[in-house]
Amino acid sequence: MMGTMKKIASLLMLVSCVAALHAAPKKLLVVETTTGFRHSSIPTIEKVLTQLAQSSGEFTLDFVRQPDGRPAQPGPNASDADKATYQQAEADWEKNTLAPVLQKLSPESLKNYDGVLFDSTTGDLPIPDKQGFLDWIKAGHAFIGIHAASDTFHHWPEYIDMIGGEFLEHGKQVSVDALNQDPKNPATKNLPKTWTITQEEIYEFKNYDPAKVHNLLIMDKHPQTHAPGLYPVSWEKSYGKGRVFYTSFGHREDMSDTDPNLPNRVNSVESAHLYQKHLLGGIEWALGLKK
Repeated sequence: MMGTMKKIASLLMLVSCVAALHAAPKKLLVVETTTGFRHSSIPTIEKVLTQLAQSSGEFTLDFVRQPDGRPAQPGPNASDADKATYQQAEADWEKNTLAPVLQKLSPESLKNYDGVLFDSTTGDLPIPDKQGFLDWIKAGHAFIGIHAASDTFHHWPEYIDMIGGEFLEHGKQVSVDALNQDPKNPATKNLPKTWTITQEEIYEFKNYDPAKVHNLLIMDKHPQTHAPGLYPVSWEKSYGKGRVFYTSFGHREDMSDTDPNLPNRVNSVESAHLYQKHLLGGIEWALGLKK
């Protein structure tokens, strides 16, 4: 009898493993829209995400890309009339062009996705239902933020609470040592104990509470002054039943692009491979693919 039960248990475990291998891939919506500063690394991250999705087979991607037609900002010597004309044109573009593409973040549309990723979004994006968006994450979905995702929705405290910290400022690009705080986490298990970044734009944060997040990467000294302290780089957190992963790295193209012939490369190809593993592990954790 005991032998039969063990066989049944083994069979059930095998069936479970086979089912996991053939499970449908998760669906991830990548948002690339900006109303503030626009990073040149956004298309590079899109390329990297596409490669990671294809190579892992664990998730598929859909994109909300920046629509054309955004008015150009007036120059420093522009008249008040020109500035007023620009502000009106910008408001019209956000309402009539940007808002429609962001309908993919409506509660009804989000039913089609398992997670949302903000790829260096900036500014106050005209998403259709802010509370509905947060409720969707709380219900058990994933949110992944890259670099300037923390420089988004500065006037929406609930978003800042969800992501775990708000961009304050950055200095010149510098070399830093990122300290691995959790070598067992999917986002950091492939990273060294100390990950030396040759050059990157390093964010400083406000409205960040280390007690409310699980730090993955930190610095133990200020990136500019070298004053000792705790300076966060990447973290994860729960949000209701949802999972939030954020990494502030990703400003420079050579942080993520492994092309050895990339122009103006400063960070090594190996470091870019590590960043891709960091990003993939964070996505897998947020989507519930890995514990």
